Amino acid sequence: MNRIDSQQFECPIQVIVDVIGGKWKLSILYHLFQGTKRYGELKRLVPNATERMLTLQLRELEGSGIVKRTVYPEVPPKVEYSLTELGLSLEPVLQTMLNWSEKYLQQQETQMGEVSSELFSG
Repeated sequence: MNRIDSQQFECPIQVIVDVIGGKWKLSILYHLFQGTKRYGELKRLVPNATERMLTLQLRELEGSGIVKRTVYPEVPPKVEYSLTELGLSLEPVLQTMLNWSEKYLQQQETQMGEVSSELFSG
């Protein structure tokens, strides 16, 4: 697990950004809240992430103690990713963020509708 030194952060929010920030981490977490996934499943669920970036983001989440990587001694190797107890504790935080994003998108759609109405009525 990566050890985070609280002295290195000027602001507590930086800890959150360090642990779950990253282009694909929130998408990965969202899908892992649905249950354990194999790498190929995650690749299909997060199609815009390159294999290199997906692997890097998974390793960082694993190093932070958020994601657990389980390797089964089979041929070919079987690897599964799941949330740790610490990772599962993020669910209410991510649910709040999801609720906020839905409200934000609704607001943006409403504003775009108002702009369109103004353009065509003027």
